Amino acid sequence: MGVAGEDYTPDSPTTTQAGHSPIMEKEFDCEKPAGMGMLDTNGSQTGVASLEQDDTGSDSPATPRTGGNDITTAVADDRPAQSEKMTKKQIAVVMFALCLALFLAALDMSIIATALPTIARQFNTSESGYSWMASSYLLGNASVIPLWGKLSDIWGRKPIIVVANVLFLLSSLMCALAPNTAILIAGRAIQGVGGGGLVLLGQICVGDLFSQRERPVYYAMFGMTWAIAGSLGPVVGGLFTEKVTWRWCFYINLPFGGLALVTLLIWLKIDTPKTSLIAGLSTIDWLGTILIIGGTLMFLFGLEFGGITLPWNSPTVICLLIFGAITLGLFVIIERKVAKYPILPMALFADRSNVFTLLLNWSHASNFIAGAFFLPLYFQTVLGTSPIMSGVYILPQVVSLSVVSFIIGFAIRKTGTYVEFIRLGMFVMTLGTGLYIDFKPYTSWPRLIIYQAIAGSGTGPNFQAPLLALQSRVPQSEVSTATSTHSFVRQLSTATSVVLGGVVYQNVLKQSAPRILAALGPELANQFVGNFAGVRGESLAAITQAQRDVLLDVYNVAFSRVWVFYAAIGALGCVFSLFIKKKELSRDHEVTKTGLEAQEHARQARIIAKRERKEKKLQEKAENENVNGNGVMKETV
Repeated sequence: MGVAGEDYTPDSPTTTQAGHSPIMEKEFDCEKPAGMGMLDTNGSQTGVASLEQDDTGSDSPATPRTGGNDITTAVADDRPAQSEKMTKKQIAVVMFALCLALFLAALDMSIIATALPTIARQFNTSESGYSWMASSYLLGNASVIPLWGKLSDIWGRKPIIVVANVLFLLSSLMCALAPNTAILIAGRAIQGVGGGGLVLLGQICVGDLFSQRERPVYYAMFGMTWAIAGSLGPVVGGLFTEKVTWRWCFYINLPFGGLALVTLLIWLKIDTPKTSLIAGLSTIDWLGTILIIGGTLMFLFGLEFGGITLPWNSPTVICLLIFGAITLGLFVIIERKVAKYPILPMALFADRSNVFTLLLNWSHASNFIAGAFFLPLYFQTVLGTSPIMSGVYILPQVVSLSVVSFIIGFAIRKTGTYVEFIRLGMFVMTLGTGLYIDFKPYTSWPRLIIYQAIAGSGTGPNFQAPLLALQSRVPQSEVSTATSTHSFVRQLSTATSVVLGGVVYQNVLKQSAPRILAALGPELANQFVGNFAGVRGESLAAITQAQRDVLLDVYNVAFSRVWVFYAAIGALGCVFSLFIKKKELSRDHEVTKTGLEAQEHARQARIIAKRERKEKKLQEKAENENVNGNGVMKETV
């Protein structure tokens, strides 16, 4: 991994050849990752083995090993690249299965939205229970994403994506059969864990199967799938709840998820290491895993409790947010200084371009989820649509997002560049979000269609382009880590974005309380101001037209302030995009090796890269001192 401005890629257990096939693929013969070295073409050992890292994670030179089983020889491998092992038909079948699994995982984020009132009535659920049924999926999804990536590095992609799929299916059955709120919440949390694994591992599999130049089209398919699932979720959930039973929101996962599982078992051809359970478990960074899961959950619990179960100034909320942030800070220290095989190597952030890519990813994810959440809320609250029809109203954004995402995928594959599309997409997305400020408290179809089409067109390119930017600046052995980090940032952004947007919305309503009070009276004013979900048809029927006009105007102003907030976040994304460095996507394909030996090789490569960065800084410092010294001497003379 290189410093900003560099394209240095350390030795990795993968090698390349123009097209799709590798020239060679490193084979590791020893069982122990420790002491692993490499041989040059003359048979002498290179410096990898002499740069070992001790168990505490510190860089310390080790005595070079020159004999016996301590040396691992890198030998040529004539096997074709993983994608070349499959025909076009096989690739199509595998991508269908990956997209189907992603569709179900994304669908479950929103399908329950229209079913929640019915479920709450059936189980006599409290207000906090109502909230937890909606958010538990997201909490489980976000907290374990980095762990899924590390597990797939140790045991291979195929076994772990199968585990994630089985977990998702079993938890779906648990939700469908839930006899009470507690079981449903637990099932939703486990569903989120499995769903997060399906989303992440699908992206990692594409990174393993295809070259950088080929990936944009397949990632565009994922972007389209995500957008369609997000818009269909409330519609499908509403139809099941009205026509059959809410339990079919979860039963539906079983046949289609089972189809995806069987298809991947049969058709997914990808290298899988023979890592024993005990050896693999001993390699996991357990301290880092506990810290990142614990810190993420505490932080998200604080956001979940704040303003709903407890006030924002509650000691519980404040402690959860503060200690969650502190725990995540400790995680960074552990990963940087202690962990031998870190779950998220901090070397990823040594490249400034990667940092700005992740910041842009935060901006994009925040705006995307804002559209998916607040647009339907605007349609239902201000325009008076039903939950099902709100899914129809959002189609202009979904269609434009899907079409543009697919077109940009082909454009990136054709040109091999991504920076221009990132910047253009962020600008257009920010423009579209800003235009939402002009929405009226009545149905204006030109505005609804044109503004959503603009925002969707800008959102589409940055589903795949930032991930490609991140992957292009790390060695192939670190692609899964980069992908995990990208997904982790997106999930955290999703959770925090809705909460922050909701705070803006509620604050505007509270500021408008005197106006509502004057128009509606104390009893009705408290009902409408305190209801985040807005107004319902039966509530509006109880007030006069003049009162209704005042109320809808206030709600419309609240939404306009929300769009101002998200337009500002989009503008920050535009600024971040200026610092993302260009790099042409490679047509070469590097076969990814997973397993313990590959983990050790990646660790040694990170040590070398770290040493080289330090040496470069010292060299630059010495050169600057020489230049300054020569200048002083000339002035003295």
